[in-house]
Amino acid sequence: MNRPAPKTLRRRFLLALGHALSVTWPVLSAILAIQVTLGLLIAFVEGWTVGDAIYFAFVTGLTIGYGDIVPRQALTRALAVGIGISGLFLTGLIAGIAVYAMRTALTDRNTN
Repeated sequence: MNRPAPKTLRRRFLLALGHALSVTWPVLSAILAIQVTLGLLIAFVEGWTVGDAIYFAFVTGLTIGYGDIVPRQALTRALAVGIGISGLFLTGLIAGIAVYAMRTALTDRNTN
């Protein structure tokens, strides 16, 4: 089996990645908006700054969870679970996009 040159493969991958991101952008942006909104809601209830809210939303959404900022109330803990679940969807979608792009790059028959 003839493998394409690394430069060609990289170009195909980036083109497929750009296409996949443009197609899935509405879903990606909706998930990000949900995470930020939940983070801001938690911050409002807990009395955090906006910066802490965004930081908490992304650290929780990426399932890192450093533990330096922790919601204390039952409602905000439930909302944090929502951030975590949406983060799992976001991570899965991004992984799926990357796999699609690599598969497309490796199976592309056009040699422009």
